[in-house]
Amino acid sequence: MNLAPVILFVYNRPEHTERTLDSLSKNTLASNSELFIYADGPKVNSSLELLRKIEETRTIIRKKNWCGKVNIIESQINKGLAESVLNGVAEVIEKFGRVIVLEDDLVTSPFFLQYMNDALNTYSEVENVACISAYIYPVKQTLPETFFIKGADCWGWGTWKRSWDRFEQDGSKLLKELTERNLQRSFDFNDTYPYTQMLADQIEGKNNSWAIRWYASSFLKDQYCLYPGKSLVQNIGIDGSGSHSGTSHSWDVQLALSRIEVKPIPVIDDKRSKKYIATYFKGLGMNKKSILKRIYNKLTTVFK
Repeated sequence: MNLAPVILFVYNRPEHTERTLDSLSKNTLASNSELFIYADGPKVNSSLELLRKIEETRTIIRKKNWCGKVNIIESQINKGLAESVLNGVAEVIEKFGRVIVLEDDLVTSPFFLQYMNDALNTYSEVENVACISAYIYPVKQTLPETFFIKGADCWGWGTWKRSWDRFEQDGSKLLKELTERNLQRSFDFNDTYPYTQMLADQIEGKNNSWAIRWYASSFLKDQYCLYPGKSLVQNIGIDGSGSHSGTSHSWDVQLALSRIEVKPIPVIDDKRSKKYIATYFKGLGMNKKSILKRIYNKLTTVFK
C-alpha cells in the first residue's frame, strides 16, 4: 500500500497534543507512516504562561517516535493556523502528492490511518473527489459505510496535490461566485449552518479560517468529500482550552472500533445522509444557539 504522510499542526496545548499523538501511535499503520509535526511559534508579547505551554508542547512532540519516521518543523514566530496549514500542506504535498492532516486536538481511532490510506488509494484517480474526511457528525440515524457530500472538511482529512492545487485563497472570489450562482442555501446545508456567513467574516478579517475557503473551493468546483459512516476522529478541543472556543459535548462521537471498508461508490451527493446532517445542524441552531456560537468561534479561530 502507498502510505500517505501525516501532518500534525501543534501550538500550545501539551495535554491535547499528547493525547492526539498517543492515539495516532496506536494506529495499525503508524509504524510504517511518516509524520511531519509543525509547531507554531509564540506571538509577540506572549505571556510567560503561554511560552511555558509552547515549550511543553515541543517537549511532548519529541517524547518518543510516534510513527515510523518523525520530522519536526518548529517556527520561531507565530504564523497562525491558516498560514501554518496552507504552507505545511503545500510543502509536504509537493513532495509526496498526497497528505493526511491532523490538528493538536483530534484523537483518532486505531483504524484512522487504514481508512485514510484505503480511501486515498481508492479515489486517487477520481478527479471529482477532493477530500477524504475521517470525522462524521453524531447524527442519530444509521449511515452508509462510506458516502459522498459535495465540498470538503477539516477534522482529520486527506487530499491529493491535484485537489489542493484548486484551493482558492481569495475568499472574495469564492463568495462572489456563490452569490452569482445563487448557491448560498445549498452551501449552508439548506440554511442549517452559517457557512456563507463564515466566509463573509473571513473576507472582513473577523476570522482567518482556511477551512471555510477549502470547503468553498471544493464545493464551487463540484468536488466531493468522502465520509465514513462511523467517525474515526474525536475532537477533544471544544473544552474551553482554546482562546476562541467554549465547552460543548454536542460534537462528541463514538470512535469506530473496527475497520471501515472502503469500496468504489458513485461520486454523488448522498441526499439521505446530507438530510440527516442538516437535521443535526438544525437542532444545534434551534435548541443550542449559544453552543453553536461557541463552535462557530472554534471553527473560525486564527489559532487555538
